[in-house]
Amino acid sequence: MASRKGLQFYQKEKKLNPKLLTDLFEMMILTFVVIFLAFAITYFVGMRTSIIGDSMEPSLYNGQEILINRFIYKLSLPKRGDVVVFWPNGNQKTHYYVKRVIALPGETIQIIDGRVYIDGSLLDEDESYSKIMDAGIAENEILLGVDEYFVLGDNRNSSEDSRSGNIGPVKRNNIIGQAWFRMKIEGGQMGLVE
Repeated sequence: MASRKGLQFYQKEKKLNPKLLTDLFEMMILTFVVIFLAFAITYFVGMRTSIIGDSMEPSLYNGQEILINRFIYKLSLPKRGDVVVFWPNGNQKTHYYVKRVIALPGETIQIIDGRVYIDGSLLDEDESYSKIMDAGIAENEILLGVDEYFVLGDNRNSSEDSRSGNIGPVKRNNIIGQAWFRMKIEGGQMGLVE
């Protein structure tokens, strides 16, 4: 019998490395936990809705999606300048309204010559807001109740808000949450709602 010369190859028996299996299992569990937490946070704390109309331009645009923080107002109260999401008059058969809080419970509000007055003093606002053409029910002074907020759209002359008789001041229990995060829309930017 002739002997074989040259290189000889031995096929090494493959064994599963226990450390590799443990690492893989831990990664799968961690991935599952992260997905579950993301789902739970989005479902229980936040929710998603779309902006309808141009009443919040230039802050938020028609069709833009936002995340709503439903948990924040369980710990604190809405503040002046917050962008809130609410049911108008508690009507859950309509779409969500998204507006900015202008006046707080217990304050008086009136719109005089297109400008907002809180407790008789001119509200210090960004100059980008247009002069209000229609004061609506705020033409006369309104005293807000202990659980009422006065809200306006950022695009003041194209907004159905607390000036409208069919909406009026927004009751605390009709506020769903705070507009928290805006999603990207056609070249726009993602980020926190300000």
